[in-house]
Amino acid sequence: MSIPSSGLKVLVVDDSNTIRRSAEIFLKQGGHDVLLADDGFDALSKVNDYSPDLIFCDILMPRLDGYQTCAIIKRNAKFSSVPIVMLSSKDGVFDKARGRMVGSQDYLTKPFTKDQLLQTVNVLGNKKQG
Repeated sequence: MSIPSSGLKVLVVDDSNTIRRSAEIFLKQGGHDVLLADDGFDALSKVNDYSPDLIFCDILMPRLDGYQTCAIIKRNAKFSSVPIVMLSSKDGVFDKARGRMVGSQDYLTKPFTKDQLLQTVNVLGNKKQG
């Protein structure tokens, strides 16, 4: 692997340019490599091409929503161990439960802070490396 041991490859999937950009800035400040996708189909091709260490995935997206995207990634044996964190502007119990059902490890409510994002990466990224 050519990736420095401290930085993880993180894929951020969101149809909002603002969310993608802010996540990219926060993650790069944390020393991580960042990949961006603007919908579920874009995310699936990036997962396949780049094998990210961690994925942040918006729930409400056109064409393929976050739950569907997460479920497809988790069904692929090659990527089933990649932690996925659902992103949503709603902080609902139902959304969190549904995210867990399709295999997500965590849930962040938008707008998230730099600290929340990096804390999540640190906790889940260490699980993957460990």
